[in-house]
Amino acid sequence: MKTELFVPCFIDQLFPETAWNTVKVLEKAGCTVSYDPQQTCCGQPAFNAGFWDDAKEVGTKFLNGFSDESIIVTPSASCTGMVKNYYNDLFTNTRLHNKCRAVQGNIYELSDFLVNILQFDYFGAELEGRAVYHDSCSALRECKIKREPHQLLSKVLGLELVDLKDNETCCGFGGTFAVKFDAISTAMAQQKVDNALAAEAEYIISTDASCLLHLQSYIDKNNLHIKTMHIADVLAHGWGNV
Repeated sequence: MKTELFVPCFIDQLFPETAWNTVKVLEKAGCTVSYDPQQTCCGQPAFNAGFWDDAKEVGTKFLNGFSDESIIVTPSASCTGMVKNYYNDLFTNTRLHNKCRAVQGNIYELSDFLVNILQFDYFGAELEGRAVYHDSCSALRECKIKREPHQLLSKVLGLELVDLKDNETCCGFGGTFAVKFDAISTAMAQQKVDNALAAEAEYIISTDASCLLHLQSYIDKNNLHIKTMHIADVLAHGWGNV
């Protein structure tokens, strides 16, 4: 299957290895992956901050960067949720109305695409350790993704996936929320990490790099013995560097 890759801002700027691992995972699942290096952002930061005109400008570039018929895959439930749900507020009854609807129907978060479209869940990945999975708000509430990451992680050799208390509770990032309400945001991160430590986990895994960035920052600041990993990095672990 031919797919186009959308690499979110967070991953492009801070976690490029996750983008490469996404390509490796998709290719191992039988996909031919294309990537436009001129792509930028989906417009979510501006939209969430209330700058809808700016978000529309960025979103217009996003829509024009993909064909109407392409399958688009991204390692971000947050960006997927933005396009599928909130582009309606920006492009309904505009000249890009039909293009928007086509792209909305063709964009998938990585784990959703692998499990539900390709029906492929075994990559030969290996990761020794005990882990918890964090349901990001975007994955759970905007993209209705719950079962898919667990199915993929259950096939990773050596990985023990254990329950995380309050795993459906927000980690505290929330985009500009973490800046405007830093004390509350930090307390929410602390609760999430404390629950993971209570489960004796060595890893916190999620679909969203933004959540993981927030949690890893708290972990690093407090010198805690736990690590965050994006699910794409987990699925490519043990074979992706070969």
